[in-house]
Amino acid sequence: MTDLKTSARVQAAGAKRQRLMAAAAEVVHRQGVERTTIADIARAADVPVGNVYYYYKSKDELVAAALSEHARQLELLTGRLNQLPDPRERLKGLIEAWVSQRDLAARYGCPTGTLAAELDKRDEGGLDVEAGRVIRLLLKWVEHQFRELGQPEPGGLALTLVGAYQGMSLLANALRDPRIMDREGARLLAWIDSLVAA
Repeated sequence: MTDLKTSARVQAAGAKRQRLMAAAAEVVHRQGVERTTIADIARAADVPVGNVYYYYKSKDELVAAALSEHARQLELLTGRLNQLPDPRERLKGLIEAWVSQRDLAARYGCPTGTLAAELDKRDEGGLDVEAGRVIRLLLKWVEHQFRELGQPEPGGLALTLVGAYQGMSLLANALRDPRIMDREGARLLAWIDSLVAA
């Protein structure tokens, strides 16, 4: 009986930690690091503020958790895309996933890109390096797809594609125009279709 109670407590704690990670990622994306409080994240996660400190000792730890959540979401997305048999279709699926978030991007920008830019302006913590790690995960996955397509300079093509996404997210956000994501996404899809497999 004690083992069942312990197991249930461990599962509940894991679920609460996951809710806090997801809430941190969402709230920090919408409000930015500086405007976000621990109470904001606790409220979004439906966790009493006092309980947050059991899992995360500081706001910086919650920001690191938000970055971990970005990495987890990226891994889930690329894991689903990896089920597609063709790297061209995987890349197109990635672009379509980006475009499907057009309203969010128009309002708040790219979750990881905006966070990386904000963290880079801070002097302490090293969280900017962690944000870069998440972006490198994406670049590595995209590069692998271009390599499977037999494209020359797959690393450069990965930078071009991810840079185009960051650019269209930034412009959609700055101009508050989600249609930018639609138009630029269509251009990227046409570009991927135009690549000749080696």
